Amino acid sequence: MPRVLDRPPAARPANTPAERLRATMAALRVSFMWFGIRKTLTPEQKSQAAESFGAEGEFLSAGKKLLDSKHPAFKAVNAVKHSVVAYWRGVSLPFPESGIRLIRQQDISAVQVQLTTLKSELAEAVELLDRQFESMKSTARERLGSLFNPADYPDSLRSLFDVTWDFPNVEPPSYLQQLSPELYRQESQRVAARFDEAVQLAETAFIEELSRLVSHLTERLSGSDDGQPKVFRDSAVENLTEFFSRFRELNVHSSEQLDQLVEQSQRVLSGVEPQNLRDNNTVRQNIAVQLSAVQSVIDGLMVDRPRRNILRRPK
Repeated sequence: MPRVLDRPPAARPANTPAERLRATMAALRVSFMWFGIRKTLTPEQKSQAAESFGAEGEFLSAGKKLLDSKHPAFKAVNAVKHSVVAYWRGVSLPFPESGIRLIRQQDISAVQVQLTTLKSELAEAVELLDRQFESMKSTARERLGSLFNPADYPDSLRSLFDVTWDFPNVEPPSYLQQLSPELYRQESQRVAARFDEAVQLAETAFIEELSRLVSHLTERLSGSDDGQPKVFRDSAVENLTEFFSRFRELNVHSSEQLDQLVEQSQRVLSGVEPQNLRDNNTVRQNIAVQLSAVQSVIDGLMVDRPRRNILRRPK
């Protein structure tokens, strides 16, 4: 069973954004095992390549590509990886530790199901890739010439691609309270500081994403090409709608101004359909003007918003 963030027995009520984050979220770490298709040339090969340029091999950095990454089967495998990362990031908030993000405790079961589904999709894509492996090696032999080395290739790709995940405990271990109260106090301070930083990271991520989405839609609505309104995809509106939904789910209400900006942006686009923006120039311009006003406030928030004082680990 995944472990949620353990709370000290005598924890105070979650009054601050960091405390709310700590009380309601679980740490999720996602890892990939991925076969690398690039390999550095041997010193002899680099020397041989350098000769054609009149250079010395030790001053040349060179590598070779073992497989064609543009092959449809390989692209399908990479597409699943991108789906895993996009899903993981879409349901989580950043955490100041590499490879770890925070998800809502109430979402653990749903996340487990979705990641398991994506893991199965990856296995199927790798199976299809493995069926093309011999053909891809033959192509590599032709393209690499004397640089081709059969020893660079495994017998099969089936076990060389995988995605795994776990729910690491990021809280100080409770046994430290008995073994070393002072060390437990230091670890508690370090963890508290990390959640303070996580709040700041979440604010920054939300502000930057809102700015990017609003700016893109505003530019599409207000600009013109050869006197004609610029073409924009439905996704320019849909991505903002998805952002509003994700913000509602993951927001810890750490910034009243950010909450107001998101609410204002949502009001501007309430009931607006992409096709209506294409067909009605008046509506198009009206939305563009309102979004421009929102963007100017976002720009000021990005520049002027105060930085948090992050408590670092005691030395």
